[in-house]
Amino acid sequence: MDYAYFPGCSLESTGIEFHMSAKAVTKALGINLIEIPDWNCCGASSAHTRGHWVSLALPARNMAIAEAAHLDVAIPCAACYARSKQVEVEVTKSEETKAKIEEIIGRPYTGESKARNLTDILYRDLGVDKIAEKVVRPLEGLKVLPYYGCLMTRPPELACDDVEDPISLDEIMKALGAEVLQWGFKTECCGGSLTACRPKVGLDMTQKILDAAIKSGADCIVTACPMCHSNLDMRQAQLAKQDHNYHMPVFFITEMIGIALGMKQKDLGVDRHFIATEEVMCKLEEYEQEQLQKMMNEGGEA
Repeated sequence: MDYAYFPGCSLESTGIEFHMSAKAVTKALGINLIEIPDWNCCGASSAHTRGHWVSLALPARNMAIAEAAHLDVAIPCAACYARSKQVEVEVTKSEETKAKIEEIIGRPYTGESKARNLTDILYRDLGVDKIAEKVVRPLEGLKVLPYYGCLMTRPPELACDDVEDPISLDEIMKALGAEVLQWGFKTECCGGSLTACRPKVGLDMTQKILDAAIKSGADCIVTACPMCHSNLDMRQAQLAKQDHNYHMPVFFITEMIGIALGMKQKDLGVDRHFIATEEVMCKLEEYEQEQLQKMMNEGGEA
């Protein structure tokens, strides 16, 4: 299973854990990610403020390079995925847009290569059964909340999962052995894009999600968006100054897969989080010990 790979800016900086774990996990699962040579920022954060055409041309150049190699593009970052999918859709809808984009980037681009969210590839192309076959350390005893955020499911024409009730993260976590909790905030915006320009608004949105997570009794949140991860993980210290002491670990989906595949935490980047993950890892170890003791007791009784 070969795909062009677009890590994007976040995965080489604030979301480095996603990059590390994505590369390690896909290799173990037989997915070959071929990084797009000389890729550029897709402009997800701010290109649209500079103009419509530049917001399309930036992701189009990356997609065109992949298209020349006849590969679909695996994109872990939800924001990068949304921008790349947007230009794919617009180019395939309009010959005028296609011609304009090709003029700007100086190379052919037809939209033939598809922008694919990495989580969707793991869920649909590989499949949860294949993932489950590779599990050596089931995440049993762990209560998790899948968090999709905005950009995996909105707008509908770009969504890589069900708009109202996405399930890819849920099903992957179940395949890993975790207990998936249901909640009403799985697609709520975390306010990540507002924390710089309207910090109070953004922080209030983050707080509501973390409040719901704590009330659910979950051990951790699992996401596939580096902006959501940074926001929910990093802003907890800021909220602590307002007497909101959450200490809710936030994992990338690929980190969780890697843990279940028996990989070292350091190789996945788990040790790089703002909110320490030791409690989650200890809970897994304690559950394993309990199950082992139970088996030994049952064996003795027999």
